[in-house]
Amino acid sequence: MAASAQISRLHPIISPPLASRKPLISFSRFSPSFRCLSSPLSLSRPKTLTKPSFRNRVRASIRKLSESESIPIAKVPEDLDASIPAAAGVYGVFDANGELQFVGISRNIASSVDKHRKTVPADLCFSVKVGPADTATATADRTVLQSAWKSWVEEHISATGKPPSGNLQGNYTWTGAPPDLRLTPGRHVSLTVPLEDLIDRLVKEHKVVAFIKGSRRAPQCGFSQKVVGLLESHGVDFVCVDVLDEEHNFGLREKLKSYSNWPTFPQVFAGGELVGGCDIISDLAEKGELKAILQK
Repeated sequence: MAASAQISRLHPIISPPLASRKPLISFSRFSPSFRCLSSPLSLSRPKTLTKPSFRNRVRASIRKLSESESIPIAKVPEDLDASIPAAAGVYGVFDANGELQFVGISRNIASSVDKHRKTVPADLCFSVKVGPADTATATADRTVLQSAWKSWVEEHISATGKPPSGNLQGNYTWTGAPPDLRLTPGRHVSLTVPLEDLIDRLVKEHKVVAFIKGSRRAPQCGFSQKVVGLLESHGVDFVCVDVLDEEHNFGLREKLKSYSNWPTFPQVFAGGELVGGCDIISDLAEKGELKAILQK
């Protein structure tokens, strides 16, 4: 199996920013569209107005964020407010202080809110505003829902100057972190390229890679846990590789030490180059230089 086939299937989905020169927002691909008058006004007979498209009618039917009512999120599943619809639409979750934390789209708003209630800290998941599409046909058109999502996020940015923190790229509180990468399908599979070549390709195809002991969700040493926490708290978009996974990353620990000329773990790479281990990452964070270094 070629190196590209072994790694490319495991790439996490990374969403691009909402618009250039704005904070990175994770969810989907959007490109802003703005039109201006490129020809002079004419006094000739105006063209007959066409009937609004279905998408425009559905999008207009979804209320603005500021016009939607706030609904408390019950802590007990059975008490989840019936006014939270089990329908497709857009929704915004607020914390106990009334600050918008996350804007999402869903085929079933009630189900999505219930999932957040179970997995997100209660102080971040206090109330919700919903914008259900008022036609069943909208459930088959993801573009309509994405447009409504974009409208709510942009409305919040216009009002506050910043996007909801839960929608920033690198924040996985609401969407869940991407799975750890694996270098091989399994220990029983014979490699067609050297393991060092797989390592080289992996660190060059991903902006930031953290080789840690354990998984991202359950680091197996204090240093790895600290590095993961620092990267996440600084909003760094990164992927992890578990050097203790003998089934899918057999031989990685010794080969990586040789590749990086670094004897300990964790090891953080950015742009294909080794940045350092826990001490260096901690030092960069204390100096306020971590995010800038990793974004070069």
